Amino acid sequence: MSWQITKSFTFDAAHWLPRVPADHKCRHLHGHTYQVVLTLAGELAPDFDWVMDYAEIKAAFAPLLEKLDHACLNEIEGLENPTAEVVARWIFAELKTALPLLAEVTVQETPHTAATYRP
Repeated sequence: MSWQITKSFTFDAAHWLPRVPADHKCRHLHGHTYQVVLTLAGELAPDFDWVMDYAEIKAAFAPLLEKLDHACLNEIEGLENPTAEVVARWIFAELKTALPLLAEVTVQETPHTAATYRP
């Protein structure tokens, strides 16, 4: 693949990590402003000289954004233990059919922490 493009999104959500020790700070309900970066890889479409229209990526992510924004992630099926890693893998699985060129998903919980899933 010669090209990679990215499209970023943000959402606010709460979560807790039920599998960490009881005295771990992330065991308690807290929130983040998450940033999601979708990376698509492919060749340039000859008619447009782009990998994919960013508007199509936005449209594909819109239903997930609606589900994630201002939610408690633990209450979403598949996100019962919503680490950044689990959220990235879940987003990838949810989008792969709609975005076949999807190569990786990065989920950033804070300005200093992020997890990237690439199968």
